[in-house]
Amino acid sequence: MVKYFSCSGFLKSSWDQVFLAFWQRYPNPYSNHVLTEDIIFREVTPDNCLISRRLLTKTSRAPRWAEKFLPAHMAQKAYIIEDSVVDPQGRTMTTLTWNISHARVMSIEERCVYKVNPDNNSWTEIKREAWISSKLYGLSRAIQEFGLARFKSNVTKTMKGFEYVLAKMQGEMPTRTLAETATVKARETALAAKEKAKDLASQAQKKQYV
Repeated sequence: MVKYFSCSGFLKSSWDQVFLAFWQRYPNPYSNHVLTEDIIFREVTPDNCLISRRLLTKTSRAPRWAEKFLPAHMAQKAYIIEDSVVDPQGRTMTTLTWNISHARVMSIEERCVYKVNPDNNSWTEIKREAWISSKLYGLSRAIQEFGLARFKSNVTKTMKGFEYVLAKMQGEMPTRTLAETATVKARETALAAKEKAKDLASQAQKKQYV
C-alpha cells in the first residue's frame, strides 16, 4: 500500500531565476533541517541537458509514539538522493528525490517538474508528486499518515524558502520569518538580561568593599 500525493503551485519569478535559486536555496530560514549538500556527479548530455546527482543530509525526527520501536540513531539523520535534469532549451527542470536511509521504516519518493507558467511566462509553475510507503509490519499505515503530514508541511517550507532566496537574489529585503523574529527578540532579551546581571554584579561587588 502506497500513499500518493500531488499538488501544483507557482513562484512569481521567471524560470531562469528559479533555476538559479534552486542551486542556492540552502541555507535559508525555512531549511534548518538540511545539514549538508554534496554533488556526487554532474554532466552535460549531447543535447545540452544538465544532469546532476546530489546527496543531502537532513535531520529526521521520528514521531514520539514510534521512537520506542526504532533504534536511537534513526531519530537523528536521514540521507537523501536528489537527481535532476535541466533542459534549458525546453525550459524545464525535473527532479527526483528519495531517501536511502531508513527506507524500510518509511520511503518517500518525490518528483517535481518546474516549467514556465502557460498563463504568465514570467512565472514558474511547479508540479509535485510524492509516493510514501512503509514496510514496518503493524505500523505501516500510521507511518504513512505521519509521512504524508510531514511532507505537506515541508512543501510549504520549501516554497517559502524558494521565495526567500529569490527575494535575496533580486535585491529585495525578504520578509522576516517568525523564527528570525523570535531569535532577534531572544537575543535582545538575553542582552538586556546580561546587562542587568552586570549591574547587579557590579553593585554586589561595591557593597563588599564599602
